[in-house]
Amino acid sequence: MPESTRPSGGLEGTAVLVTGGGTGIGRACAAALAADGAAVTICGRTESKLEDAAKRIEERAGCGGSVQIVVADVTEEDQVQAAVAKALEPTGGLDGCVANAGGGGGLGPYQVQDTTEFLRVLHLNVLGTMLCIKHTVPHMVDAGGGSFVGMSSIAGHVTHPYFGAYCAGKAGIEAMMRNAADEFGPSKIRFNAIAPGFIATEIMEGIPRDSATYRSYVENTPLADVGQPENVGDLARFLIGPESRWITGTCIDVDGGHHLRRGPDFGPFIEPTLGPDVMRGKSPNEEKPG
Repeated sequence: MPESTRPSGGLEGTAVLVTGGGTGIGRACAAALAADGAAVTICGRTESKLEDAAKRIEERAGCGGSVQIVVADVTEEDQVQAAVAKALEPTGGLDGCVANAGGGGGLGPYQVQDTTEFLRVLHLNVLGTMLCIKHTVPHMVDAGGGSFVGMSSIAGHVTHPYFGAYCAGKAGIEAMMRNAADEFGPSKIRFNAIAPGFIATEIMEGIPRDSATYRSYVENTPLADVGQPENVGDLARFLIGPESRWITGTCIDVDGGHHLRRGPDFGPFIEPTLGPDVMRGKSPNEEKPG
């Protein structure tokens, strides 16, 4: 679209679904989209968090942008379908999706990973993202194209010892984005992933700022700081919008350069609980020789 005829916000008349939009990165993505005119639907599992997020997003909404909420668990297919149906209400169509809902699980070496918990994390990240693709693509085809953003992590392509299923789940998201970009390119639907590093969200507040683990993050980040949710939100808005029309099948790091070095050291964080022998690969039930 020529610059002279582009709408002031750039996203007026578009509808976008943001999963996991009640807190942190998801809320920041939704706020950036609504600020530039998109009709944003945020979903998550906790209604009170969604309501609070909607109030904050409304404060930033501009150029006709809006926000609505729907309670949904992305690992439940019928709930994903319901969330997509809700996202269609403002305009009758769907132009984009930011599949942000995800998360990790118990930290520890693989020999102590709980199988049920491992599968839960894979379902949340991989299955949840796949279900969003499955149920948003037909509507974006009807719209003549669209943009899908999957939320990976630096852990999807840089080793993060003791992160268990989280690394595999985020790597799976990146693989899906590449394959979907190839599959749906002829339908003018773009698929890209964002890979945040350490972002100052509620979850990351659990890492004490005076700990060795926190220092390992900062020391391995060239910009020597941590990111803010808005740093990710601004990129999501760019990838959803028309400015990125020739970008698909990529994964973009938002990590201050952390991917250039090594992942964080969570050893000091979890070794006091598990013990040094378990950290080296021994079974937690293995008895030491007398």
